[in-house]
Amino acid sequence: MSSLKKILITGAGSYIGTSFEKWLSQWPEDYSVETVDMQQENWRDKSFAGFDAVFHVAGIAHVSADPSMEALYYRVNCDLAAETAEKAKEDGVPLFIFMSSIIVYGDAAPIGENRIITAETEPAPANFYGESKLRAERKIHELEDAVFSAAIIRPPMIYGPGSKGNYPRLSRFAHKFPFFPKISNQRSVLFVDNLCQLIRNIIDRRESGTFFPQNRETMCTSDTVKLIAEVNGRRIHLTSLFNPILRLFCKKVDVINKAFGSLVYDRSLSGDIDAYQTCSFEESIRKTEEKGKLR
Repeated sequence: MSSLKKILITGAGSYIGTSFEKWLSQWPEDYSVETVDMQQENWRDKSFAGFDAVFHVAGIAHVSADPSMEALYYRVNCDLAAETAEKAKEDGVPLFIFMSSIIVYGDAAPIGENRIITAETEPAPANFYGESKLRAERKIHELEDAVFSAAIIRPPMIYGPGSKGNYPRLSRFAHKFPFFPKISNQRSVLFVDNLCQLIRNIIDRRESGTFFPQNRETMCTSDTVKLIAEVNGRRIHLTSLFNPILRLFCKKVDVINKAFGSLVYDRSLSGDIDAYQTCSFEESIRKTEEKGKLR
């Protein structure tokens, strides 16, 4: 690499931003990283000039069913993202990277059904979290020109040491219970180190467009819980005993569908997956359990 790349992460203390900064610390001579807190208005006073890329990770990351939260989601996930991109463009930053989500396509298919997202699949958000992300994408794309480009990342479930969301719930089950439902499903997922390597590649190559990253292997929830137990020296028995109840309530209880529904990216959408794979799925689980302190 011929020169030092300067990267600004907008969203201090975020899981993705912190993970990315740590990932780049492996190459201290190649990257210089700064972060800025977006919770206060004084972020507007910071000059973005001189940075090679702005990586925007500030946002509300998890879905809320509370209608009173809707305005906040749009203000943070959409308006703040667009305003940050506008400032990056005004200050001469050539590349803006935005963390969107697979959630722009809506919910997973119910238990027993498959849902594969292809190049022909149109976004169809099922809630204001997904809609806020999609609106932000569109506003950011409108800013692009010959000197300012944007990379939109639509990751599936992200997991890794210290992650939040669905993975810690699965890990707690694997640590505490002797039985777990045996259901055949498929989910595209993304180990955080794989995401970080993808972002590094995008910055190095100054790539733009929409990206659909995923692990090389898809995840089956039941098999993953069993694997988590095994890497921790435990045994867990998979049983179909609970399946009729889960099938009955999966369309009504969101947490059940999140755990056992199917939602995958067609592999052709994800480009050269091997270019950002840092380890196998099994090894990623081992790393997450060894370092995550999820118990």
